Amino acid sequence: MLNRGSSLARFFKGALLALALVAATWLLWWTLLASAARWHAAAAIVIATTGVFTALAHRTLAAECLAVFHALGDGTTDNDKARLIAARRRLSRIVGRDTAQLDAQQIRAATLETLSENLSDGVVAPLFWYALGGVPAMMACKMINTLDSMIGHRDTRHEYFGKTAARLDDAANCIPARLTALLLALAARSPRAFRFIVHYGRAHASPNSGYPEAALAGALDARFGGPHDYDGERIDKPFIGENPRPIRAGEITRAIRLNHAVLALTVALVIAAHIFLPLPFPH
Repeated sequence: MLNRGSSLARFFKGALLALALVAATWLLWWTLLASAARWHAAAAIVIATTGVFTALAHRTLAAECLAVFHALGDGTTDNDKARLIAARRRLSRIVGRDTAQLDAQQIRAATLETLSENLSDGVVAPLFWYALGGVPAMMACKMINTLDSMIGHRDTRHEYFGKTAARLDDAANCIPARLTALLLALAARSPRAFRFIVHYGRAHASPNSGYPEAALAGALDARFGGPHDYDGERIDKPFIGENPRPIRAGEITRAIRLNHAVLALTVALVIAAHIFLPLPFPH
């Protein structure tokens, strides 16, 4: 309903919507925690803990990505129509692109891309903002990410209405995306991953998504990216990597293990920041 009118009208309405929702999210959690702390310290701890676990999408995303690979099978049935349909349906739950025409290789690549990108958006970025501003900042980050997923697309329908949401997401994830890439390369102990970060990190329509995707592509020596369809519109994206080899069914297991390792490293960094740096940590 709001996404109507002239380009300028849609831009301003989208900007007001995005800014209002982000501000309201921060204010809601700040008020909730402050009120709980006045009542009892334990109540504030319970609410803060609930917020942290709600904001982190680590286990859910890993399970969804694993389900996509399982739907395709062990790689010997990549042309099985029923398996392709099932895998495309599962994939459509975690990506914004059109999945109806993807083959098995494209489905696996898309799954690994979203796994790496959401490691930044759904794990490292929330923890980064948690370290800087507590649960309210963490939940505001999650709202920004949600808005970007819903309306921050570069297509005809969302170009103006979702522009502010997309720019907020770019800003909120600028440092976390690069941190995610470095932690992925460290966890994989892969010099190639570091080279990919330098060479392909900027080779993406998004100023941030290319970094974690490049790190995972380098760790696996795979190729991500290429043209995608959104709402029936073809969006040309550059390739990340030069090895168009088939992605094997078992590689999702290694990618998820790397995600677990990055989560552990990020938590360690947050704890270290709490101990050694004068950051406004939550009660």
